[in-house]
Order: sequence, then C-alpha cells, then structure tokens
Amino acid sequence: MAVRTGEGEHGGERKGDRVQCAGARTGEGEHGLWCWRQCAGASPQCEHEWRKMADHVQSLAQLEILCKQLYETTDTSTRLQAEKALVEFTNSPDCLSKCQLLLERGSSSYSQLLAATCLTKLVSRTNNPLPLEQRTDIRNYVLNYLATRPKLANFVTQALIQLFARITKLGWFDCQKDEYVFRNVIADVTRFLQGSVEHCIIGVMILSQLTNEINQADTTHPLTKHRKIASSFRDTSLFDIFTLSCNLLKQASGKSLNLNDESQHGLLMQLLKLAHNCLNFDFIGTSTDESSDDLCTVQIPTSWRSAFLDSSTLQLFFDLYHSIPPSLSPLVLSCLVQIASVRRSLFNNAERAKFLSHLVDGVKRILENPQSLSDPNNYHEFCRLLARLKSNYQLGELVKVENYPEVIRLVANFTVTSLQHWEFAPNSVHYLLSLWQRLAASVPYVKATEPHMLETYTPEVTKAYITSRLESIHIILRDGLEDPLDDTGLVQQQLDQLSTIGRCEYEKTCALLVQLFDQSAQTYQELLQSANASAMDIAVQEGRLTWLVYIIGAVIGGRVSFASTDEQDSMDGELVCRVLQLMNLTDSRLAQAGNEKLELAMLSFFEQFRKIYIGDQVQKSSKLYRRLSEVLGLNDETMVLSVFIGKIITNLKYWGRCEPITSKTLQLLNDLSIGYSSVRKLVKLTAVQFMLNNHTSEHFSFLGINNQSNLSDMRCRTTFYTALGRLLMVDLGEDEDQFEQFMLPLTAAFETVAQMFNSSTFNEQDAKRTLVGLVRDLRGIAFAFNAKTSFMMLFDWIYPAYMPILQRAVELWYHDPACTTPILKLMAELVHNRSQRLQFDVSSPNGILLFRETSKMITTYGNRILTLGEVPKDQVYGLKLKGISICFSMLKAALSGNYVNFGVFRLYGDDALDNALQTFIKLLLSIPHSDLLDYPKLSQSYYSLLEVLTQDHMNFIASLEPHVIMYILSSISEGLTALDTMVCTGCCSSLDHIVTFLFKQLSRSTKKRTTPISQESDRFLHIMQQHPEMIQQMLSTVLNIIIFEDCRNQWSMSRPLLGLILLNEKYFADLRNSIVNSQPPEKQQAMHLCFENLMEGIERNLLTKNRDRFTQNLSVFRREVNDSMKNSTYGVNSNDMMS
Repeated sequence: MAVRTGEGEHGGERKGDRVQCAGARTGEGEHGLWCWRQCAGASPQCEHEWRKMADHVQSLAQLEILCKQLYETTDTSTRLQAEKALVEFTNSPDCLSKCQLLLERGSSSYSQLLAATCLTKLVSRTNNPLPLEQRTDIRNYVLNYLATRPKLANFVTQALIQLFARITKLGWFDCQKDEYVFRNVIADVTRFLQGSVEHCIIGVMILSQLTNEINQADTTHPLTKHRKIASSFRDTSLFDIFTLSCNLLKQASGKSLNLNDESQHGLLMQLLKLAHNCLNFDFIGTSTDESSDDLCTVQIPTSWRSAFLDSSTLQLFFDLYHSIPPSLSPLVLSCLVQIASVRRSLFNNAERAKFLSHLVDGVKRILENPQSLSDPNNYHEFCRLLARLKSNYQLGELVKVENYPEVIRLVANFTVTSLQHWEFAPNSVHYLLSLWQRLAASVPYVKATEPHMLETYTPEVTKAYITSRLESIHIILRDGLEDPLDDTGLVQQQLDQLSTIGRCEYEKTCALLVQLFDQSAQTYQELLQSANASAMDIAVQEGRLTWLVYIIGAVIGGRVSFASTDEQDSMDGELVCRVLQLMNLTDSRLAQAGNEKLELAMLSFFEQFRKIYIGDQVQKSSKLYRRLSEVLGLNDETMVLSVFIGKIITNLKYWGRCEPITSKTLQLLNDLSIGYSSVRKLVKLTAVQFMLNNHTSEHFSFLGINNQSNLSDMRCRTTFYTALGRLLMVDLGEDEDQFEQFMLPLTAAFETVAQMFNSSTFNEQDAKRTLVGLVRDLRGIAFAFNAKTSFMMLFDWIYPAYMPILQRAVELWYHDPACTTPILKLMAELVHNRSQRLQFDVSSPNGILLFRETSKMITTYGNRILTLGEVPKDQVYGLKLKGISICFSMLKAALSGNYVNFGVFRLYGDDALDNALQTFIKLLLSIPHSDLLDYPKLSQSYYSLLEVLTQDHMNFIASLEPHVIMYILSSISEGLTALDTMVCTGCCSSLDHIVTFLFKQLSRSTKKRTTPISQESDRFLHIMQQHPEMIQQMLSTVLNIIIFEDCRNQWSMSRPLLGLILLNEKYFADLRNSIVNSQPPEKQQAMHLCFENLMEGIERNLLTKNRDRFTQNLSVFRREVNDSMKNSTYGVNSNDMMS
C-alpha cells in the first residue's frame, strides 16, 4: 500500500522496506504506534496499524476544522475555543500518532503546521521525554518528509526545520554504540545541497535554524546544559558550517545568478542568513542581553584564524554587496559588521593592520559608490559598520591606514549629509554620533605621528548636527510631523554623544552656539514685543531655543570628559549667562503662557550645570563664576543656588499640574539637597526657609488633592519631602518645637482622615487621595531622617496616634494597590534600621511595639490579599505580587534590624512573631515557583528574607510541614542558577545556613549528651533523610556552576559546598567518579588529582578555619580544572547530572 501525499507518491529514496513501530515502546497508549515510513510501499504486517488509524479519520477532519478556525477566523470566541481544544489535543496520549496522520494525510497546510508544532513540544518536554530510538525515527522522518515535499508552505517548512533543530540540539550528547546519533548534520544536509534549488534552500535553512536554535538558551533546560551543547557545537561543527556557507556564496557570486528568479533570490538570502547566524553565535556564553549592541566584540575562536587572515573572506562580502540587489545587501552588511568586530587578540599587530586596511578599503569603496545607501536598511547597517571601526580599533591604528585622509573626509561628508537629512532613518544617527564621539574622545591619547585631521572635521559634524536640528523645527511645525523632542530618551542619548564631540575644538562650538543663540533670542524677544506676531513664528523660535538650551547643557556636561582650561570655563560662562537671561524672560511670561518643552530643556541644562559647577569638588575660582558676576551679578555659589531655588519654586508654582516638569524639578531639588556643602548654603536662603514653613497646596499646587489626578501621579511628593527632610535636618538637632511646626500640615491631614473613618458615611475617593498623599509625604521624611534623634521624633509623632489609621486603611482597601502599595512602603521604611537610627532606650518597649504593628499589618494585608481568588496573569504582579514583595521586604527589615529580641515573644506568649511568619508561609505557598524568579523585585525581597530566616530562625523553618520545606528547598535550588548574582548569592547563604544546621543536628544526635535535640530539629532531620535527592541535586548544581560556568560569586558558592559534601560523601564520590570517567582517557588522571587536592587537609567539621581552607582549595581546584578542560572538546557529560 503506497503512502499518498499531497505532493504525489512518496518517493522511495531509501533502500529496503523499513517500518519502525516505535510507539509500542513509548507508553503512548494503544494509539501510540507510530509507523515512520521510509519506503515506497508498506509491508503487510503494518496493514492492521492503518486499519486502526482509520478510526482517526473522523477526528482528523475535526482537527483540520479546528486548525482553520485557529488561523483563519476573525471571530475571537471561535478562535479561543479552537485554541482550547487544540491545547487539549496536544496533551492527549495519542497526540503522537495523530500528528503522523496529520502530516501524511492532512489536506491543509495548517494541519501540517499543527503536527510540527505539537511534535516540537513533545520532543522538548523535560518530564517523561521520548526515548532515543523514537526521536531518531522522528528526525529521519522529518528529513525524508522535507526531501520528498520541497514545495510545502513556507511556514510548514519552517516549523518542520524547527522540529529537526530542536531534536538535534536536545539530543546532541545522545550516544548509540559509541556514536553521537544527532551530530552528522552536515552529511544529512549535503544530500539536500546536491538537489534542486528548492532542496538547496531547505538544506541551508536547516543549518541556519540549527545554528540559531543551539545559540539560544531556553528556560526549560538548565543554562549549564545549554552552554555545554553550544560549546560542543562550536568546537565540532560551527566552523565547517561557516566555511560551507562562504564556499556556497563564492560559488553563487561566481555564477551569473538570475536574481529575478524567486528561488535563486531565496537561496542567496538563506545563505547570507546562515553566514550571519554563524558570525552572530555566542562563542563564549556572554550575551545574555541582546540589546548591548554597541559593546559587542565577536569572540571568534582561535581555530577560525585562517578564515580571517585570508583577505578573500572579507573581500567576498564586499564584492557581494556591490553585485546583489539592495533588498539583500543589508544582510551582507550585517555580516560585515560582525567581521569588523572580530576580537583584537585574534591577530598580531601586523595582521591586524593588514585586516583593518582591507576593511577600510571596502568601506571607502562603498562611500565612493553610495547609491545603495538610499535604502534605509542598507543605510542603517552601514552606519553600524562605521561605528564598529572605532569601537574595535584605536585611532592610532586607523591613522596609519594608507588611505586614512581620504576615508576620514568621505566619512565626515557622509555624516554631515546624513545629519542634514534629519528626516531619513533617524534611528541610525546614533551609530554615526557614536563613531565621532569615540574618535573625539581618543584625540588627547593618540600617540601616532600621522595627522588624525579630526580638528578639521569634528567641528563640521558638530555644526551639521546643531544647524540641522534647528532647521527641522519649522518643517515639523508646518507639516505636523512627529517632533524628536517628544522622545526625551533619544534626545538625551544623542546629546550625551554630542557633549564629547562638541568639546573637541570647543572654541568653534561655543562661537557657533553663541551666534545661533543670540540670533534666536533676539528674534524671539522682538516677536514677543510685536503686537501682530504669528503664533507659528513664536513657536519656531521657542523650538530653536529649546534645542539650543539642551545642547548648551550637554556641552557644559561634556567638560567631565576633557581636561578643561580657564578659557573654556570662561566660554561656559558666556553660554550660562545667555540661558539664565532667557530663563528670566520666559519666567516673566509664565502667568500668560509657557512652553513645556523649553522648560524641560532648562531643567536638563540646570542638571548638567549642577553636576559640573556646584558641589564640594568645584574650584570656586572658576572663570565661569567671574563671567556670571560681570554679566548677572552672581558673585558666588550661594547666589547661583538662589537662582536654582527661585527656578524650582517658580516651576512648582506655575507647572504644578504638569507631571514631567514637576518630577524633574523635584529631582533637581533632591539632587541639590544631597551635597554636604550645598545643603548648608541652601538652608540659609530665605526661599528655602519659606518652603520649610509653607509646604501646603496653597503655595505648591501639586500637593493639592485634585479630583482629576491619578493616585499614582503623587509619587513626586515622596521626592519633595525627602529633599525637605534633608534641609530640615541641617539645623533641627533636638528642637521638637521646630519639628512639630514642620509637621503641622501632615498632622492636619491625618486628623482629617481620622474624622472620615469615624463618620458613618464618607467620600471614599477623597479619603484615599488624602491618605495616599500623606503616606507618600511621610515616606519621604522617613527616608531623609537617618539620624537617631530626628527619627525618634518622627516615630513618637506617628506611634501610637496614627498607626491605627494605616491599619484601618489596609483592611478597607487591600484590593486596591494604588492605596496599599504606598502604605506598605511607608511601613517598610519605618522598620528599616537605616544608619542605626532605630536605637531605643534600655527601658523602652518601642522596638517590640513597632514589630507588633509590623506583624499586624503583614497579617492584615496577607490574609485579605489571599481572598482575591484567581487573578489574570497580566495583572497578578500589580494586584498581588507587588504587595507581597513589599511585605517580604518589610519583614526582612524588621527581622534583621537588631532592635528587637525575638526570644521574648514565645517566652511571654506573644504571638506577633508567629503570626508574621505563618502569614509569610501562606503568602509564599500562593506563589508559583516560576513567578519567584520571573519578577526581579519579588526575587530579591524573597531570597533576602529567606537568608535572614535561615540565619536567625532556623528552628521555625525546621518546624514547617514537609511540603513547605520542599517548596523552600526547591526555590533555593532554582535560585542557585538565577542570572541575578544577588539572588544566587542569597541562595548560597541560605543553603549554607540550612546545611550547617543539619550538620550540627546530625553531629549532636550521634553524641551522647544530656540535652536531647528538639522535636522540630528531629522532624527536620527525618524529612531530609527521606528526601536526600534535593540536597544531592543542589550539590551537583553548585559543583556544575563552579566547574563549567563563569562563576561570578565563587566565594559564596564555596560556603555551602563543604557542608553539602560532608552530608553526602557517598554521592559526592559517585559524582566525582562520573566526572573523571567522562574525561578523555589522557585527562582522567589530572582530573582525579584535582579532586584529591580539593579535599586535601579538610576535616569533617564546619568550623570557620576548616571552611576557609576549603574555599582556598576550591579556588585552586577551579583554576586547575579549567586549565585541564581548555584543550578538551569533551567536557563533562553534565546533562546526566543536570537533567
């Protein structure tokens, strides 16, 4: 019986009839018999299988309908129902056999896609994985399926190739008869490459997808396993694949390709993608973040040297760029970007100079024939290529290139032209500015005798950037285009780059800025005085002045990068005077009208000015102050600070309803309040005294409870009160009257809320707004009061009088995070013993009373938040996890604050500690493991709390139920491999405390002592003896990280490791033997010796001296193991240990 397919008869490419009824071995149920057919006709013994499969025909038709509904319908509910049904199908026991039926008999591409994606899920699962023989069969079947159906829909081909790549990756270390089953990829693909163009495309796509798949870590498998597979693939196959792609590209460029032919065009595109994937490979396992594009150095292995020393590789890509259509050339440029970024140490000096010379020649050729750069994608990639020239090579090397003078002229002209056409590809400007920023920053350090000519070209680039931004304003306003100034992040990034470029030949930059500023300011002033000036003309001048103020702030901030001279400080003075005069003009008009963007630019300027010229490190004899004194009469820093405060108060008065200006103004005030000398000068100013005595909504509108404002918009109040708190503390001392006076508006607000709560009916929104504003204010003050005397005044003010109000609010509004988050954060701040400010007198019970309030709040909030029920995944953090995270932080701060003796609670029958800890457990068990690591703030608060609990409250942990203990141990086990070093270090510390506790209890139980071990400890020991695999798993994880990974916290890792080894000596011996045996025979002795040396001189105890000795041994062990494995392509077969 021939197997019919959608593409004609199944070709008999393989000899012999081979039918594998593999499903019989899988436990897939009675329909699990998957007959992978690789023959022209079926043998009779499998006819009965097809009869069984006939039963599925009806369900097959249903599946096809569901697939159509999923991918084609526009009705949401139908699609959701189809999705739900297909998810059930994926999880069904006979999914495997039905997937084959869908591939063999499915009439639509969608059903083939479903089959491929289901199979990918099945081969990827970590629990109950498919047996090796079956995975081999699926892999061979997929290759055969692709070979006999080269014209499948693109997305089906892609899904099947993804399936093949996944099987190959996950089975990379699988052996059968001493042969790696899944590694003969190139041999498999060669058959495709010898076929038609369609077959070639599939072959190249397989290699490309496989390279991509192996390069990407997935969350379901351990990172150690991923790195091991990636390293082995890099060492055994990647260079062959890259060489193959280059050879095929050479063949293609040698032929006269007909690129109008869609299939030949497609083949070339896939070849370029393959080459790019090879060059983009994460060779040493460092690229966890793909956004760090600019810092990239491609860590090409030394074994690839030949490809890069041979100039024909580089030449190939430059030739391809000039010979293929613009639609494909961005891919060529992407490859060139990677080649240009090859690590410097791959070459010696002479080789590097030769390589750079070829690279620069290629760039010069592109600049001389720039027609293709009119395509935005080409242009973008070419800008990236230019940026890499300087990120990877030194200016001293560039100037020695033969054609440097001509090339730097062409690059400068290209940059100037690009900047003048500001509307074309604005996202690419970053790379050009980054090139010139790096060139300008190198000027003071270049030692080469050849002229770098940057003094000629850098001012041209600066001028082009400034004038093009100014000229764009009119067109943007006239045509209603998107204003770049709206994207403050992008503007700030470009200004940071310009700050360095503009400081090169600073006299020219300043002269240009003064000339342009004077023109615009004069025109602006005339327009304001004119009765019939058009709003458009005024807006244009305001836009120009906005850019100029931003740029002046940036170039002043650039002073940090260069050794500055008196003349340059004097020039800064000229620029500052002009901005301050403009500020006086715009401030005088605020009652009638103001320009938000111009105000934001002013604040950016003030921030840069503050960093450079205000503070403890600034020389007060600076020429800038002399110029300010001559022009504006500002003789010293105190007078300049009064200008700052004047501007801050003006902004808060007139712009209180504008959140961006208010928050940036308050940030400026906050920054000023941090400096030791500046805060003391500020306090003497009458304007600051006015703020300290009148911080009410009457004078500062943003403090008002406006019905339109959102509760989260009040965040800036915390910043305001932090600054006021710092200013108040300067002269506060022990003056309680002054403190009471300062707190009057807050006292009144608390009394208002208290009255509302006492009345039977009250306006809930008003109560919420008043209370949220109040607790945000208090948190700012609590943060600023980091001295004992001032903090005790605040504590006595809030406790016991106002604590019940906060507790009541949490009871009422627990489901509204906009209310609970600020209250919980205030509480977390109050219990935080910052700078040892929480020191109560010997006779004071306040430490215990404060912890009672903390316990009460955690219990109140925790018990109520658990009644919320099911929360949608996209809202779970905001509604639930964020509050829980703050509770964890609060409990951690209270437990580790050293102002409460927790032993007295149980002694006197006080259940405050027990309640808090039990609530912690309830909250913890309501969180899935994955969420603990998915949300960084939750991770950090949980693991730091766990560290404190295991250190000081191990008896509590020991008394927990077995399932809770296993949950906590599992969370530690997962945290050990977290990317966040802080989380990983916390886990090591927690694990160390648990292991030490266990070891001590075991030691105590074997000694004949009169004091018996406690019931909790006995239970805990019993649980751990019943589940030794958990501790063993962690031992293997820690050892894996130390041996195979870039271990950034080796000291922390070493601390629990000794205890783990002493508790599991037999398991450790087995682990050691498996690691030694998995090495090549010639390295086994060396590895055995490493382990011997690790335990050299180590005793069976966990005393500090013994631990320190072990930590030293471990450092030597890690270094020796790494040296031993450097030349080995094997490494340890850690998938046995890790999976």
